[in-house]
Amino acid sequence: MRLLLALVLCLLPLSSIGAATLRVMGFSGSSDWPMLVGQAQGFFARSGLHIDLVSTRGSASQMRALLAGEVDVALTAMDNVVAFDARDHADIIAVMGINRGGRARLIASRDIRSIEALRHRVLAVDAVDTGYAFVLREILHRGGLEPGEYSLASTGGSPDRLAALEDGRAAATLLNAPIDAQAEARGFNVLANASDILPRYQGSVAAVRRAWAREHADALVAFIRAYVESVEWLRDPAHRESAIALLLQRLPRIAPQDAARSYAELLDPNAGALSPRAAMDVEGVRVVLDLRARYAGRPEALDRDPFRYYDPSYYQRALGHD
Repeated sequence: MRLLLALVLCLLPLSSIGAATLRVMGFSGSSDWPMLVGQAQGFFARSGLHIDLVSTRGSASQMRALLAGEVDVALTAMDNVVAFDARDHADIIAVMGINRGGRARLIASRDIRSIEALRHRVLAVDAVDTGYAFVLREILHRGGLEPGEYSLASTGGSPDRLAALEDGRAAATLLNAPIDAQAEARGFNVLANASDILPRYQGSVAAVRRAWAREHADALVAFIRAYVESVEWLRDPAHRESAIALLLQRLPRIAPQDAARSYAELLDPNAGALSPRAAMDVEGVRVVLDLRARYAGRPEALDRDPFRYYDPSYYQRALGHD
C-alpha cells in the first residue's frame, strides 16, 4: 500500500503536492501580463508555486505591505527600492527586471498643449518622492520647467491619476498603457513620451526583503524561472492573439484596441518595454540613481552602486548561471 502511494505521489504534478504560496503585489494593468500568463499557462504551478496576485492603489502602500511581510514579492518601480533603502534603511532588494525605459507618457488636460503651459499648475504623481515623480521632473526640466515652477500632488496609481486629470485636480500626469490610451481617447493631450527622454531607465522590478529571500531562496528562484518562461511565451508572435484574449478576460475594463496597443508597446522586438528574459538593465539602474540624486536632495548620502539595490544571484540561479 505504501509503495502504491509513493508511486502515485511521484506521478502527481508538483503543483498538487504542497505547492508553495507566494503573495505577489503589482499594479493592475498590462504590466501584470507575464503574471497572468504564468498562471494561465501553468508555468508557476509546474514550478511548484501557487501565486496569490493582488493589486495595489499606490507604491507607498505597496512598499509598506512588503516591509510588513504582508506580501512576499512587490512588482514595483526600481526607484521605490532605492527610496526606501535611502530613507528608511529598508532591507529590500530587486531580483529581476519587469520593464525598461520610462514607459509612460505625459498626458495633459484638454486646454494644455505644451510643457510650458504647465507652469504654476498641479501635476499628479503616484508619490512625490518615489516612483516616476523624478522621471516627470526630468521631462519637465528638459521642457524648460524647474522645481518650484509647478506643484506635485501624491495621487496613487494610474487609474487614480487619470481621475485627478478628469476632475480637474491635476493639469497633467504620467500614465502607463493602457490607461494612457484611454486618456487620449477622451481628448486629453500627449505632451511627451518618457522612453524618448530616458531610454536607459530601469522601470519596474521584482523586489523582496533580503531576509525573506535567504529563507525562501528555492521558491524565489522557481518564481523567477517561471516568470522568465512567461515573458518568453509572451514574446513569441505566435501567441499574440491568445495573449490579448487573456488580458481582456482578466482585465475586462480594457478595450480590445487598447490591449492590442499595449501588446505592441510592451513586446516590440526592438523597442518593447517588457524586459527581455526579465533581465535587469544595470545602466538603467544608474539612471534611476542619478535622477534620485538630482531631485531628492542630499546626493552625497546616496550610495551610487547599483548592486546595493540589486542582487543578481537569484536570477543567475534561475537561469542556470551559478
